[in-house]
Amino acid sequence: QVQLVESGGGSVQAGGSLRLSCAASGLFGESYSMGWFRQAPGKEREGVASIYMGNRYPLYATSVKGRFTISQNNAKNTLYLQMNSLKPEDTAMYYCAERSGPTSLYSEQYNNWGQGTQVTVSS
Repeated sequence: QVQLVESGGGSVQAGGSLRLSCAASGLFGESYSMGWFRQAPGKEREGVASIYMGNRYPLYATSVKGRFTISQNNAKNTLYLQMNSLKPEDTAMYYCAERSGPTSLYSEQYNNWGQGTQVTVSS
Protein backbone atom coordinates (compact mmCIF):
# COMPACT_ATOMS: atom_id res chain seq x y z
CA GLN A 1 0.00 0.00 0.00
CA VAL A 2 1.41 3.34 -1.07
CA GLN A 3 1.47 6.08 1.53
CA LEU A 4 2.50 9.67 0.90
CA VAL A 5 2.89 12.26 3.64
CA GLU A 6 3.70 15.89 2.85
CA SER A 7 5.33 18.40 5.15
CA GLY A 8 7.14 21.72 5.02
CA GLY A 9 4.33 24.09 4.18
CA GLY A 10 3.91 27.40 5.94
CA SER A 11 3.58 31.13 5.54
CA VAL A 12 6.23 33.23 3.82
CA GLN A 13 6.52 36.68 2.31
CA ALA A 14 6.76 37.20 -1.42
CA GLY A 15 10.27 36.53 -2.65
CA GLY A 16 10.93 33.98 0.05
CA SER A 17 11.57 30.25 -0.16
CA LEU A 18 10.12 27.03 1.19
CA ARG A 19 11.02 23.38 0.75
CA LEU A 20 8.26 20.82 0.74
CA SER A 21 8.90 17.17 1.50
CA CYS A 22 6.88 14.08 0.71
CA ALA A 23 7.73 10.89 2.59
CA ALA A 24 6.82 7.88 0.50
CA SER A 25 6.39 4.24 1.46
CA GLY A 26 5.18 1.16 -0.40
CA LEU A 27 6.90 2.10 -3.67
CA PHE A 28 9.30 -0.27 -5.41
CA GLY A 29 11.45 -0.24 -8.52
CA GLU A 30 11.82 2.77 -10.81
CA SER A 31 8.95 2.55 -13.31
CA TYR A 32 6.87 5.26 -11.72
CA SER A 33 6.72 9.01 -11.46
CA MET A 34 5.95 11.35 -8.64
CA GLY A 35 4.53 14.81 -8.90
CA TRP A 36 3.62 17.93 -7.01
CA PHE A 37 0.22 19.50 -7.50
CA ARG A 38 -1.49 22.50 -5.98
CA GLN A 39 -5.01 23.70 -5.53
CA ALA A 40 -6.09 27.17 -4.53
CA PRO A 41 -9.60 27.88 -3.23
CA GLY A 42 -12.09 27.97 -6.07
CA LYS A 43 -9.58 26.75 -8.62
CA GLU A 44 -8.84 23.42 -10.25
CA ARG A 45 -5.93 21.28 -9.13
CA GLU A 46 -2.81 22.26 -11.10
CA GLY A 47 0.25 20.17 -11.91
CA VAL A 48 3.43 21.90 -10.73
CA ALA A 49 6.26 19.45 -11.30
CA SER A 50 6.85 15.78 -11.95
CA ILE A 51 9.85 13.48 -11.97
CA TYR A 52 10.36 9.96 -13.32
CA MET A 53 12.24 7.68 -10.96
CA GLY A 54 13.96 5.85 -13.80
CA ASN A 55 15.91 8.78 -15.18
CA ARG A 56 15.07 11.59 -12.72
CA TYR A 57 14.18 13.83 -15.66
CA PRO A 58 11.89 16.59 -14.38
CA LEU A 59 8.89 18.27 -15.93
CA TYR A 60 7.68 21.69 -14.79
CA ALA A 61 4.65 23.83 -15.31
CA THR A 62 5.46 27.05 -17.13
CA SER A 63 4.29 29.08 -14.15
CA VAL A 64 7.02 27.67 -11.88
CA LYS A 65 9.88 26.88 -14.26
CA GLY A 66 13.08 28.50 -13.07
CA ARG A 67 11.71 29.04 -9.56
CA PHE A 68 10.80 25.54 -8.35
CA THR A 69 12.97 22.41 -8.33
CA ILE A 70 11.70 18.87 -7.87
CA SER A 71 14.12 16.26 -6.56
CA GLN A 72 14.37 13.08 -4.55
CA ASN A 73 16.80 11.64 -2.07
CA ASN A 74 19.07 8.76 -3.06
CA ALA A 75 16.91 6.20 -1.30
CA LYS A 76 13.97 7.48 -3.38
CA ASN A 77 11.73 7.52 -0.35
CA THR A 78 11.47 11.29 -0.05
CA LEU A 79 10.38 13.73 -2.72
CA TYR A 80 11.19 17.42 -2.42
CA LEU A 81 9.95 20.63 -3.95
CA GLN A 82 12.28 23.57 -3.47
CA MET A 83 10.30 26.75 -4.04
CA ASN A 84 12.18 30.01 -4.52
CA SER A 85 11.06 33.52 -5.44
CA LEU A 86 7.59 32.73 -4.17
CA LYS A 87 4.69 34.86 -5.32
CA PRO A 88 1.24 35.42 -3.77
CA GLU A 89 -0.25 33.43 -6.65
CA ASP A 90 1.69 30.38 -5.42
CA THR A 91 -0.61 30.27 -2.40
CA ALA A 92 -2.38 26.90 -2.39
CA MET A 93 -2.63 23.49 -0.81
CA TYR A 94 0.24 21.42 -2.21
CA TYR A 95 -0.08 17.69 -2.76
CA CYS A 96 2.36 14.99 -3.80
CA ALA A 97 1.17 12.07 -5.87
CA GLU A 98 2.39 8.91 -7.57
CA ARG A 99 1.61 7.25 -10.88
CA SER A 100 2.92 4.32 -12.89
CA GLY A 101 4.83 5.38 -15.98
CA PRO A 102 6.40 8.63 -17.23
CA THR A 103 6.11 12.17 -15.96
CA SER A 104 2.79 13.97 -16.25
CA LEU A 105 1.18 17.14 -14.96
CA TYR A 106 -2.35 15.76 -15.33
CA SER A 107 -3.82 14.93 -11.94
CA GLU A 108 -6.25 12.35 -13.32
CA GLN A 109 -3.29 10.20 -14.29
CA TYR A 110 -2.11 9.81 -10.70
CA ASN A 111 -3.26 6.99 -8.46
CA ASN A 112 -2.01 7.78 -4.98
CA TRP A 113 -2.15 11.08 -3.15
CA GLY A 114 -0.98 12.61 0.09
CA GLN A 115 -3.13 14.74 2.38
CA GLY A 116 -1.55 18.04 1.38
CA THR A 117 0.38 20.85 3.02
CA GLN A 118 -0.65 24.51 2.95
CA VAL A 119 1.58 27.20 1.45
CA THR A 120 0.64 30.83 1.96
CA VAL A 121 2.61 33.66 0.35
CA SER A 122 1.86 37.20 1.44
CA SER A 123 2.66 40.33 -0.53
